[in-house]
Amino acid sequence: MEPINLTPHTIDALVARLGRWSAGRGPLYLLLAARLRRLIDEGALPPGARLPPDRRLATALAVGRTTVVAAYDTLRQEGRLVRRQGSGTRVARAALAPEAPRVTETSNPLFLHLLEAPDDVILLSCAAPSQPPPELAEAYRSLVLPDGDLGYHPAGLGALRTAVAGRYAARGVPTGPAQILVTTGAQQGLSLLTRLLLAPGDGVLVEAPTYPGALDLFREAAAVPLPVAVGPDGVDVTQAVRVMERHRPALAYVVARFQNPTGTVLPPLAGRRLVEAANALGVPLVDDEVLADLAFAPGPAEPSLSAYGDVIAVGSLSKVVWGGLRIGWVRGPAPLIARLARLKALHDLGSDLPSQLAATRLLDDFAPVLTARTASVRAGHDHLRAELARLLPSWSCAPATGGQTLWVRLPHGDGVSFAQLALRHGVAVLPGATTDALGGSVRHLRLHFLAAPELLTEAVRRLAAAWAEYAPGPDPERASLHGIVV
Repeated sequence: MEPINLTPHTIDALVARLGRWSAGRGPLYLLLAARLRRLIDEGALPPGARLPPDRRLATALAVGRTTVVAAYDTLRQEGRLVRRQGSGTRVARAALAPEAPRVTETSNPLFLHLLEAPDDVILLSCAAPSQPPPELAEAYRSLVLPDGDLGYHPAGLGALRTAVAGRYAARGVPTGPAQILVTTGAQQGLSLLTRLLLAPGDGVLVEAPTYPGALDLFREAAAVPLPVAVGPDGVDVTQAVRVMERHRPALAYVVARFQNPTGTVLPPLAGRRLVEAANALGVPLVDDEVLADLAFAPGPAEPSLSAYGDVIAVGSLSKVVWGGLRIGWVRGPAPLIARLARLKALHDLGSDLPSQLAATRLLDDFAPVLTARTASVRAGHDHLRAELARLLPSWSCAPATGGQTLWVRLPHGDGVSFAQLALRHGVAVLPGATTDALGGSVRHLRLHFLAAPELLTEAVRRLAAAWAEYAPGPDPERASLHGIVV
């Protein structure tokens, strides 16, 4: 397990890795001790690692100091921790840990919540449809598997590549099948691009805040994030151009439409300027289009950034159809797609063929699926905002025009410590600090509205109960990027 880098400024890394530590039964100090024990035994807290002071960890976890003191003392009695006046609390040298980490692991709560055992916690942290549409089940029922086919298609099934290319062509972006790589979800597409285009020390332009799964990948590659703030109209293009001119990053990553997590939409003129600048400076520009189809208002979609020049687009069916349908894609120049296909072959020889066949069938008549999904997410959006206004009127969030999340600002305190308290009330939320490489967004939360209305109502009721108990410490300053992703 990847060790947690516990400097004085990265307490968020430990808090994130603790996950849903408080969701079990029993006294809080025993639950905390149990999760710290596991991190020590797995090597995430290696011998000699210094743990945060009692008060600092208690503030971050929204618990009393006595809870942390009792947890530390429990582990001290077991021989896992050493507590000395003046030198703090450290993992005992005799604790077992691997000699060196072999892989890098996420400390992102967005993913870690998915790894926890099922419990009564309502997950408003990871956003995806809670159940597949009936059209997907029908597509699988009607599957006819091919004869005389090994089933290995590293670049993707030809029929699916053609169908995805046709969707771009219908939006005014001429595209051939050779420009499409089928991936196991959009996350794999981003992972392949990161592996191919980034080397340790390379700069990568990112929005602040942005999709935290992308930040994980860039940190894994040892790239250097170059954050640019997101405003009411998306990324600050003027600042983005300055960053590209000054640093010539190896990659620029944006979410132009229904930005994750803020929900903003980059205006067409700003998008054109961003693409033209990136092309002129030779910076590969990646546009994450995973949410681009989820517009609440009917009518033709806004132009894709790919309509303005050379752009690498990443998309998937996970947000419109279902997260369990692990079908994504990358659209780009044919030579780049060929290189990505060779890299993908190294890792999995190709994505699941039955899923690709089902996706091809869905795309043959996609309009009803998309219409039903957008109607559902708009209803969820309206319901969640109404419940927040009713039970948490001091919280502020702008209405979204599409996507699947609300970007909520707390009137005081910070999202990390409140998220800990919310967990103990049975709701998992994504703190804004985990999304922001500038170290900002500490007073924000990202909440999705994809659950059933009655579940959203219960989630807000639990959040309101947690907020009534919340007593934050001193107002936070800017968080450290190293506290976001390990």
